[in-house]
Amino acid sequence: MTTRSAAAQGRGQARRAANSNAIEMGGRAGFVARGVIYVLVGALALRIALSGGGGKEADRGGAVAEIAEKPFGTVLLWILGIAVVGMALWRLSEALFGGAGPDEDKPAKRAMAAGRAVFYAFVAYSVLSFAAGDSGSGGGSSDQQSQDVTAKALEWPAGQWIVGIGGAVVAGAGLWIAVRAIMRKYHKHLKMSQMSQKVRRAVDITGVFGGAARGSVFAAAGAFAIAAAVKHEPDQSKGMDDTLRSFTDTPVGPWLLVVIALGLIAFGVFSWFNARYRKV
Repeated sequence: MTTRSAAAQGRGQARRAANSNAIEMGGRAGFVARGVIYVLVGALALRIALSGGGGKEADRGGAVAEIAEKPFGTVLLWILGIAVVGMALWRLSEALFGGAGPDEDKPAKRAMAAGRAVFYAFVAYSVLSFAAGDSGSGGGSSDQQSQDVTAKALEWPAGQWIVGIGGAVVAGAGLWIAVRAIMRKYHKHLKMSQMSQKVRRAVDITGVFGGAARGSVFAAAGAFAIAAAVKHEPDQSKGMDDTLRSFTDTPVGPWLLVVIALGLIAFGVFSWFNARYRKV
């Protein structure tokens, strides 16, 4: 066997491993876990809106803390963390070998998959660390983390530009997420032909509403980062919790947060539809 044929065979085996049932199950379990986190974050945000503030932080840390308080909470956190590991591995396989679909093999798509793999690996680490007893990990405040990172970045040469550009990227990503959701771009990633008309309607309601709400949160967080850069004030930067609470400062009061919170819950449900119908 020549070196070239051996290399080709090795690549073929690697691709088959990436497309194995284990990777597919990991990806689908990851969507279930993502749905749980967003439903809990949305529920916490809804509680904040209806109670006038206070309560647990409406972010991943708050969701993890909420699970930990339930019966068998530690066991549930281990299951959740392992499921997110599955999501990270699936995204890594997409980065290495390309995803399902005709245009998922492009370098830009692979780069995005790699970034998502790193993100979900961090989420998995934080959840599993919390389950193992490190309460300062998975349950850490997103607001404090955001302000700490911003403060350090502002101390760098050209720090204001770096923070401002980073904020613009996050805001742009939020708008991109919302627009793609409204345009129903997610259809190409789902097995739409396998859905009944009722299920398809539910997918579109949760996908459009949930994606628009999620994108709005990202866009607002990016705008706060830009404000922190312009004013050179790290406290202007906000994590998910403070970003969500800021929606109550609008002219419509807490009702905008109610809408956003319901949207995040809808996105969680949409993630569960992905667990069933996503092309993996």
